[in-house]
Amino acid sequence: MNTLRKNLVIALTAAGLACATVGVQAQTAAPAEGRPALTAEQRLAKKAEWQAKAGERRAKMEQKRAERQAKLRDALKLNAQQQPAWDAFVASMAPPNKGERTGRPDRAAWASLTAPQRMEKQIAMQKERTARMEARLSALNSFYAQLTPEQRKTFDEQAKHRKGPRHHGHHGHHGQHGQRANA
Repeated sequence: MNTLRKNLVIALTAAGLACATVGVQAQTAAPAEGRPALTAEQRLAKKAEWQAKAGERRAKMEQKRAERQAKLRDALKLNAQQQPAWDAFVASMAPPNKGERTGRPDRAAWASLTAPQRMEKQIAMQKERTARMEARLSALNSFYAQLTPEQRKTFDEQAKHRKGPRHHGHHGHHGQHGQRANA
């Protein structure tokens, strides 16, 4: 009898704690990470502001890229014969212009596709990215072949610190690209 009471008290205590926990979570779940929830109008205004500053961000990124390239060029101490290969390498590394990007359908168009059609689009986009990477590799190999062993060492050291393509401005916005909008 004593054991039955103990088990009943333990069960009621556990149930009470569970209910209290659910109540506390329900009260704090509305704003994520202490940020207030935005209305639809606020989200649209924020998106418009973000898009209005796109040119400014793009110019700033271009300036940073030019500074990194100048720093690398100075570190390599290129001679006149190496300059054309450097120019071709730098041109190949430039990101495509906005009009040159293909394969990014809007959300509505992407949502209207069937699963096989979406997969075909994804494969086509990946093939385009692979073609751009192969062109970059070709320019890199041509440039690298003209470097002296000391320049290669410097280039390899600088390249180690580069972490790959950067997609500034797209954190958490995978749906814009269409690939993960309906995943």
